[in-house]
Amino acid sequence: MLQRFFVALNLEYFLMKAPWVLGLLLLAGHFDIAAQSFYASRRPRSLILVAGTGTSTYFGELANPGDYFDARPNLSVGLQYYVTQRIGLRSEASWFQIAGADSESSSTGRIPRNLSFRSNNFEINLTGLINVLPNGLRFYQRPGFNVYGFGGVGFLYFNPTTEYQGSRYALRPLQTELVSYSRAVLVIPFGMGARFKLGPMFNISLEGGYRKTFTDYLDDVSTVHFDASRFTDPVAAALSDRRPELGLSRVEEGTKRGNPATDDGYFLANVKIEYYLPTNFLVRNKLYSKKRKNYGGKPNRRLSQKRR
Repeated sequence: MLQRFFVALNLEYFLMKAPWVLGLLLLAGHFDIAAQSFYASRRPRSLILVAGTGTSTYFGELANPGDYFDARPNLSVGLQYYVTQRIGLRSEASWFQIAGADSESSSTGRIPRNLSFRSNNFEINLTGLINVLPNGLRFYQRPGFNVYGFGGVGFLYFNPTTEYQGSRYALRPLQTELVSYSRAVLVIPFGMGARFKLGPMFNISLEGGYRKTFTDYLDDVSTVHFDASRFTDPVAAALSDRRPELGLSRVEEGTKRGNPATDDGYFLANVKIEYYLPTNFLVRNKLYSKKRKNYGGKPNRRLSQKRR
């Protein structure tokens, strides 16, 4: 597990594969310089908006054992709040894609099985964060560089699909292993990150997190093959054993199809922008409203009378 984590956090490889990281840096720097004044940076700000993008890597029966870093996309957005100078809470919603195929395996023994899947997934989570270095008494007094760890709980919705004869089919309703599993499961996210300060209002962080799931069906593959006569739907029968598409005969019922001893998992590697929200960002600025009334379209009658 640790090997997967540190290999996936290879920053040099990450930056080579994700040039948009530089774009995020420049964008955050532009807004921070252009929009923030001396006085605005000193107003209390305790709620942090977090948004990120990166890659997702799947670990399961259809993953290539040598692929510790995949190029599947993910997007996330959330809110973060520090309870103490070191400990914070974060809630996020994420969309990500995972996929796998026997045809892309480096193991020739897997290629005849010929199974494949792709899944668009949604995750919501609540995690706790612990910084190595404490933040300052005021938000802008935080360290310029910090390392943190996180862990928590989340819920995942997944929907494995595959392509067959030019059409894409959802695999769960077909019950290719005669099992009706849930597409909503509990996950345990945990990982580490490094945070860099970009002016008083912005941070940028590089983060990697593994998700332990409690299902072996992220890829719709877990147990054994069943005979075609056990299926009422011909498409389900065809997708339960795809060897005939390669000119091979179907395997006997009970032949190993997956490994139910280990659950599937996935890893999300992200670049994130953190923005410290104004305390009253949801409340209309009353002072600004008064100024608009005084300097708006209607003249001040008392001032007009004095001028006369």
